[in-house]
Amino acid sequence: MYIIAGLGNPTRDYENTRHNIGFMAIDALAEKYDIRVNECKHKALIGKGTINGNKVVLVKPLTYMNLSGEAIRAVVDYYKVDETLQLLVIYDDTSLNIGQLRIRKKGSSGGHNGIKNIIAQLGHDSFHRIKVGVGEKPKGYDLVDYVLGHFSKEELAIMQDSLVKVDGAVNLMLEGKVDAAMNEYNKKITEDAAP
Repeated sequence: MYIIAGLGNPTRDYENTRHNIGFMAIDALAEKYDIRVNECKHKALIGKGTINGNKVVLVKPLTYMNLSGEAIRAVVDYYKVDETLQLLVIYDDTSLNIGQLRIRKKGSSGGHNGIKNIIAQLGHDSFHRIKVGVGEKPKGYDLVDYVLGHFSKEELAIMQDSLVKVDGAVNLMLEGKVDAAMNEYNKKITEDAAP
């Protein structure tokens, strides 16, 4: 069994914001694989199903971003998984160009408060993650305002393509092919190449 958690903030106010790309990824996976993410347990919305024969629990923490670790810890404990191998966290990254993916097996929070809290709750930073680029904040912008801002129409189109890549990466990672996923999807997208 694999736990796939997408980070974001609950309530309509935060829909389609940069900080909620993790929720958008979970919604896309849920739709494609017909998994209903509607059970409220462990401080999260969860849904159980299969992705190409692999049992998964899709998770959207309801704790708000900065306390994401509380929900992740509860889900990991309940399903008794080895979080170094069976937990995958999807979230936004402002240091990557819009739509670019970066897959990691472990690492620091990189200043992301949701990841910081997960590391604090788990007591280590060895869990798989897919970072989805939402672009660097423009000069003079407050970071919080930027990540809580909504995608433009053009950016949303790029993000939809990006979510297809997230699906491909997730499938490789569920097969234990994390290195292959890194080789395939950790490619730099230049601003010019973006549609």
